[in-house]
Amino acid sequence: MEQEADFSDLFRTEYLALVRSIYLMVGDREHARDIAQDAFLQLFTRWWRVSRYERPDAWVRKVAVRMAIRAMKRERVRSRLEQVMSPGGAQPALDLDVLRAVAKLPGTQRAAIVLFYLEDRPVAEVADTLGCSDATARVHLHRGRKRLAELLGEEESSMERNHDA
Repeated sequence: MEQEADFSDLFRTEYLALVRSIYLMVGDREHARDIAQDAFLQLFTRWWRVSRYERPDAWVRKVAVRMAIRAMKRERVRSRLEQVMSPGGAQPALDLDVLRAVAKLPGTQRAAIVLFYLEDRPVAEVADTLGCSDATARVHLHRGRKRLAELLGEEESSMERNHDA
């Protein structure tokens, strides 16, 4: 019972400050509240362990900041994708089959493909955006290209071309 009271006290004293900090990062009050609540939920599920830490408030803040960073990365990728896909932009028309195939890729591969091929970002920027090394970004690109070839039925035709050469 005492641990529940300690958690409640921590929530009451830290929640609003955490929401304010996260809001300053993500720029959306509701999203900041959601992130803060999710961070406190993680804290609650680990309270038996984290309550023994010297600063449980620092732990929940760290979790919330990491969640906010991931959310900002997702938003950055989403907004770039919207720019590429916006009908009013000066971007060349994209094949609907390609867009459908890209949508079927796992999230990281999809992000890598969109950033590199559709936005013409360098591998280093793709890696930075995804929060990985350049080599890992290249792996995501390779796997994404391979899966796209499968989805678009181009694997056989490219193999035939190589065989004929």
